[in-house]
Amino acid sequence: MATDMQRLIGTSEDDDEEIEMDVKEEDDEDGDEEENGGDHGNASEMVGIDGGNGLVTAGGDNSFQQQQQFQEQVGTPGGSARRCRPLEEKERTKLRERRRRAITAKILAGLRRHGNYNLRVRADINDVIAALAREAGWVVLPDGTTFPPRSQGQRPTGGNSAVVTPSSPVPSQPTPSASIRGVASGYRSSLEYNTCQTKGVFMPTPSPYDLSSSSRSQTSMVGDGELQRDNQPLVGSGSMDTVHEKQIIDLPCRLSERDLAGTPYVPVYVMLPLGVINIKCELVDPDGLLKQLKVLKSINVDGVTVNCWWGIVEAHAPQEYNWNGYKRLFQMVHELKLKLQVVMSFHECGGNFGDDVCIPLPHWVAEIGRTNPDIFFTDREGRHNPECLSWGVDKERVLRGRTALEVYFDFMRSFRVEFDEYFEDSFISMIEVGLGPCGELRYPSCPVKHGWRYPGVGEFQCYDLYMLKSLKKAAEARGHSIWVRGPDNAGTYNSQPHETGFFCDGGDYDGFYGRFFLNWYSKVLVDHGNGVLSLAKLAFEGSCIAAKLANIYWWYKTASHAAELTAGYYNPCNRDGYAAIMEMLKSNGVSLNIACADLNTLNQLEVFPKAFADPEGLVWQVLNAGWDLGLPVAGENALPCLNRVTYNKALDSAKPMNDPDGRHFSSFTYLRLSPLLMEQQNLREFERFIKRMHGEAVLDLQV
Repeated sequence: MATDMQRLIGTSEDDDEEIEMDVKEEDDEDGDEEENGGDHGNASEMVGIDGGNGLVTAGGDNSFQQQQQFQEQVGTPGGSARRCRPLEEKERTKLRERRRRAITAKILAGLRRHGNYNLRVRADINDVIAALAREAGWVVLPDGTTFPPRSQGQRPTGGNSAVVTPSSPVPSQPTPSASIRGVASGYRSSLEYNTCQTKGVFMPTPSPYDLSSSSRSQTSMVGDGELQRDNQPLVGSGSMDTVHEKQIIDLPCRLSERDLAGTPYVPVYVMLPLGVINIKCELVDPDGLLKQLKVLKSINVDGVTVNCWWGIVEAHAPQEYNWNGYKRLFQMVHELKLKLQVVMSFHECGGNFGDDVCIPLPHWVAEIGRTNPDIFFTDREGRHNPECLSWGVDKERVLRGRTALEVYFDFMRSFRVEFDEYFEDSFISMIEVGLGPCGELRYPSCPVKHGWRYPGVGEFQCYDLYMLKSLKKAAEARGHSIWVRGPDNAGTYNSQPHETGFFCDGGDYDGFYGRFFLNWYSKVLVDHGNGVLSLAKLAFEGSCIAAKLANIYWWYKTASHAAELTAGYYNPCNRDGYAAIMEMLKSNGVSLNIACADLNTLNQLEVFPKAFADPEGLVWQVLNAGWDLGLPVAGENALPCLNRVTYNKALDSAKPMNDPDGRHFSSFTYLRLSPLLMEQQNLREFERFIKRMHGEAVLDLQV
């Protein structure tokens, strides 16, 4: 049937017209078959798909074509032509098509609403399958090639990398070379977008577990007009497929790893599930959790990390705290002689990537918000985001006679008093203070609930009454009252930098008004962090305190760094946007926590080539900004991490190779505890990762 499954799936208004075209195409095919007398061998072109390899071949004489011809002749005895189908069968075809599209539309709607999948409006079934595969941890390349993540370190890449290096700030347009099994090499034309030329983009030293040049040269795809690197590749230990008289060699490549025996000890913590404490402040499934904690203890995990939710503990009335569930949890962890890290979570849970529970802000705060929605961050369209309180109310007495800073301090002081005994014996090793959405020091510039999808630049969040009052004060102090406004040409949540007048190359972000606005916008972020952390230092005197920065790595390779700007990090290519934040952390004696220690820039270029993302470059900049000031730096993984390749990437970030100062993470937090991690194979790999973080030798090291 000629109906194309890859046709964009739209609304029912276009169904009849498209289905009629489908039926007409099928009738045309039937007519052609009658004219040809069933002689399928005269077809000008056929397409064969190798389901095992994901390769598509088109042409005349090949084994796939002959096989398809044979099947068609078997299906039509004597090779006779099929008769035109009657009107009833055409109607049944239209009905089946409507039902299929209706089901697909419901699937798409459910995935968008409940699963936060980045699906375009007229997505097709391929988009759905790709989204589900990525959710399951698989890698799906733009050409459809799909493979499990554990093979990432084994897939060869063809040609030169288009990644920006310090010696070549702008990548030239390479000639695409052959790639094995349809793996795209991720080349981008230099004409498509101008990358950053002023700020050197970090290109890390080739990781020791990447494929060596020798192993890459042994793997090639032989085709018409394509260069074969080795005329006689080794065959025997790998596999060889033959398609259209061309050989595809697939050789198993060994993973090369660093020997970390004797390196500094980096403690490993495991983040507990978000819903380990329910909305009633009760410990969920204590027996099951106890079993999992014992397993973690048996593989030498140093401790666990848990969120203490403001919306649970102080849910019903101001300064009425309920710590019952946390008391039972802490006692359980203490009895197992595990350490504990605690996150003071002053934001809501739910609606973001990875959130599997819903924990709103306290009810009494929500009641205030219904009459005064300006206590929440607000975008240009006037949409309020109740994910956390606006920083404009830090010193405004709008919370039943208290300011936001006083509310945060009272909560932290109550925790310190309630669990004083655990601080005395150093059982609680660190307190991470939430400073914004997801506990990170950033603006909620990319809210999924307002339609943002990766890799949109996001929107500035400065349009509530209190933030605008602060902006007005800053503009009047500068002597330009006309600047009491946010940028009017910064696009929308899903805009790309070159589509806006503010973020494009040479855009307003680098003009007089743009520099004024971004300085004010980022200063509010630093002032908020300083205000909360200075009070945390009083509440937790003598304890280790940490603050978390967000990993806004998309558009990092562009001049404006648009996504970072809307998040509050004033970090364009001609300015270091993290220096002021590090100075603030150092002045308060606070450690730095960063995520995305496990992300690979090359993988981002393959999966989302148009996002100009560089997670490795971002991590390297933030790491050095903190380490240069002597800050302790902790890390965590950004995505589910279960295989050796991603573990090795996290190890490279935690213990940089050839660092002359021997700098390393102060601790690493694994996100997060789940039944999947408890599976035997995954647990064995995780135990191996812990040993290497601890600086112990492993027996199966591949060097």
